[in-house]
Amino acid sequence: MSENRERPVVIVSNRGPVSYRVDQGELVGMRGAGGLVSGLGPLLESGRASWIAAALSPADRSAVAAGTATPDGLAVRLLSLDPVDQGLAYDLISNQTLWFIHHGLFDLTRSPSYTAQWYEAWDAYRRINQEFARAVCESAPDGAAVLIQDYHLTLMAPMLAAERPDLSTVHFHHTPFAGPDMLRVLPPAVRDEMLNSLNAHHACGFHTSDWAENFSQDLLRWPAGGNDRPESSPAKIFASSLSTDAADLRSTAQSEQCEENLRALEEALGDSQLILRIDRMELSKNILRGFQAYDLLLQQRSDLHGRVVFLACCYPSRENVPEYALYKEQVAAEVALVNARWGTATWQPIQFETDDDYVRSVAALRRYDVLLVNPIRDGLNLVAKEGPLINERSGQLVLSTEAGAWAELGSAALGVNPFDVEQTAQMLGVALDRSPQERSTSAAELAQLVAKRTPMDWLQDQLAAAD
Repeated sequence: MSENRERPVVIVSNRGPVSYRVDQGELVGMRGAGGLVSGLGPLLESGRASWIAAALSPADRSAVAAGTATPDGLAVRLLSLDPVDQGLAYDLISNQTLWFIHHGLFDLTRSPSYTAQWYEAWDAYRRINQEFARAVCESAPDGAAVLIQDYHLTLMAPMLAAERPDLSTVHFHHTPFAGPDMLRVLPPAVRDEMLNSLNAHHACGFHTSDWAENFSQDLLRWPAGGNDRPESSPAKIFASSLSTDAADLRSTAQSEQCEENLRALEEALGDSQLILRIDRMELSKNILRGFQAYDLLLQQRSDLHGRVVFLACCYPSRENVPEYALYKEQVAAEVALVNARWGTATWQPIQFETDDDYVRSVAALRRYDVLLVNPIRDGLNLVAKEGPLINERSGQLVLSTEAGAWAELGSAALGVNPFDVEQTAQMLGVALDRSPQERSTSAAELAQLVAKRTPMDWLQDQLAAAD
């Protein structure tokens, strides 16, 4: 990897490492959070990389118009894209189509329906991708490695290959990748355009070998042509899981604000055991079945009444998408049902938090006895990795076998089929009943498994794939 030690890097993503807000009439830049920034941020801070992303908010666009410098002098370029194109591409294509395809969320008796508006949105998605590609062509240093992130930007390769053959491009897909049976739901021309473009990269990466294999099978089912790279070989396909930034997480966990949140949580819980979930209010996270499983557990185990609390931190996501708005209502109704059925004057079985509070979430990760991560399908799931790093009670992990993290953590977690409510209830009970020794052993193994990888490992895998 000697070449990569010196090669300049351009990072490309829809959401970037900085955003802006207006404070007392002034534009204020903020550093972004999340796994992507944790994984790629050190490269940006080193001065070796630049980052191209979209201006997502009115404040972001104002900052672009004003030529505002990015925080800390980071080499970040925000693109002020056509707002109509941006809305169509993000909402209708990225969120309501590609996300649903890759997570297997479509109710095929009713959706999708490809109307004239949908094809207009696909054209907008293509134009957004072209704008990103144009920005890379304009600003990338000679011979740079270009690291393109996620499903929002799957159509960039043809333009990059045609106009900047000196660049080495890697596309990393953070969600699952649909296999042939699900991918056939896309219109054939759209499916082929996406596969042809992805295959025109030097490499395509995924969090697990399962998602990488799905992509390989897609290429076999529908041979991708139109590869305009100097080399005629198809893209390298590799798997590399992202891990959490342990130092940053522990810094937050040790902060005074986190200590205050933990004290408040301890006071509220007393001696009760805590089941915890932390998710966006996202269909793929399977929140509804998680509450149904807890309801079943309370039905089967009267001895747990008053002795266990389920804290659910479910933060807003894609609220302008009708399916998400309906799901939010259904989840809230299930919470109300469980609390009404089993609650008493002194015990509320489910505590349901919907306001996004990262520090409170970190405090809860320190306190849980059982962490429930039961997505229908997930590219990875960093919460499953964050909990074992900072939990202070030898907390147990009940983990969906359809989460990407299962490939790494399955030997120490309690696995569940995400559709099996009975099994999920059973595993929650098993986790709560484990002896101190059993808890300690599995928690230690989980922490060891998580610690095997760092964000830097994931970054280096992408740079190596660029060779």
